[in-house]
Amino acid sequence: MAKVLVTGMSGTGKSTTSQLLAARGHRAVDTDTDQWSHWVTLPDGTADWVWREEAISDLLTHHDEGTLFVAGCKSNQGRFYPLFDHVVLLSAPVEIMLARIAARTDNPFGKLPEERAAILRDLANVEPLLRATSSVEIDTSAPIGEVVERLEELALAQGRT
Repeated sequence: MAKVLVTGMSGTGKSTTSQLLAARGHRAVDTDTDQWSHWVTLPDGTADWVWREEAISDLLTHHDEGTLFVAGCKSNQGRFYPLFDHVVLLSAPVEIMLARIAARTDNPFGKLPEERAAILRDLANVEPLLRATSSVEIDTSAPIGEVVERLEELALAQGRT
């Protein structure tokens, strides 16, 4: 019954990993949809794409069978860390991240110069915070099959404890 958060910057492979875990029979939720996330206006007038807290809370508290992998990177995700068995940071060299973002066809984010600049700012400012609060880091410049196997091994080890 392990619950694993798979987090990281844009282009590190969260969505791809989530799809492969689902194809291998795991419950895998990519939170980058309107079902799980929504836009909020911050006090400074900027917008932020955050988790729908009630939906995420229900997902995590009612999960009681098999492994649940939750993929996402939101500013309010730390509120839910106590409900996860592992918080896994996916990381990759910046060149790989930007190449993946440029090549992807299922997500338009990162195609515009100002979006790439935001990704680089987040890499410098947000990734260190994620690294400090994660239980495991996986470098996704490794083959995707190896990344998925490491995630499965973490969940399996959690299930034995």
